[in-house]
Amino acid sequence: MQHEFGIHMKGGVITERNPDLSTVRIRAPAGVLTIEQLRGIAQVAKKYGTGVVHCTTRQTIEIPHVNPKSLKRVALRLEKNGTPIGSEKDEVVNIISCPGTERCKFANIDTIGLAKKIDAKLFGKQMPVKMRIGLSGCPNACVSPMLNEIGIIGRIKPIRTEGLCTGCGMCVHYCKESAIRIRNGISELDDEKCVQCGTCVKSCSFNLLKEAHTHYLITVGGRRGRHPKIGRELLTVETEEQVLFVIDRIIDWVYRRAWSGRLLSEQMDELHFGKFREEIVKQVPEAELVAAKKK
Repeated sequence: MQHEFGIHMKGGVITERNPDLSTVRIRAPAGVLTIEQLRGIAQVAKKYGTGVVHCTTRQTIEIPHVNPKSLKRVALRLEKNGTPIGSEKDEVVNIISCPGTERCKFANIDTIGLAKKIDAKLFGKQMPVKMRIGLSGCPNACVSPMLNEIGIIGRIKPIRTEGLCTGCGMCVHYCKESAIRIRNGISELDDEKCVQCGTCVKSCSFNLLKEAHTHYLITVGGRRGRHPKIGRELLTVETEEQVLFVIDRIIDWVYRRAWSGRLLSEQMDELHFGKFREEIVKQVPEAELVAAKKK
């Protein structure tokens, strides 16, 4: 009975409106599943549920209407399938991401690969608050990373090749922020308007707009729900290794200092986010650090 109780208390086991039934949420980093894994989930849903599944907002799958007496068997089947029971409580929950450079023509970073690395290090870690992590390959922010406790956005800072711009205006046409204009036959960038999406770099027919650097903007303290809030900008870094390092530091900061029973977004000032930002900036190698906007 003790083991069965442990299964029931896993974060991915959710008591339904009818307390005699449970919904089982699986672990699916970045929402990526193989055909074989999908078949396995379907078999479990057919045998232990009602033959239907639910695709969630966190890019995973739930099997609804499971008899709690079957949870141990469901857990074993899902583990063997490579899609173990997921997380939903005060833990690091399923990592979500857009398709990234694997498929999206707008993406600047490999979101899926990075999401899987974050998942391997942190998924399911017990925390005082729920920790949602979202990754977007560009500022289009299709998975709303800034509405997660930790958000990661891939950006590109454009730079024009001096003396060679033809003034064709292609970059002006594609810039959605009206951040570029043609003046005296050459393109000029307004840094205040530029969101560093990189679209102008990809649009240049003559390959004269280059990437000054590709980098990752990291935000902290966002939330969805009835009172959504945009996360605060922490800093920007240039490598995946730095991203993983910074996220480790954020998780440790929240784990040691946050209070349970309240969302992280409600505690940012009490946790002295500004001081934490100053400390983390000092820990990232200055040679590879990109200055972050402070709020």
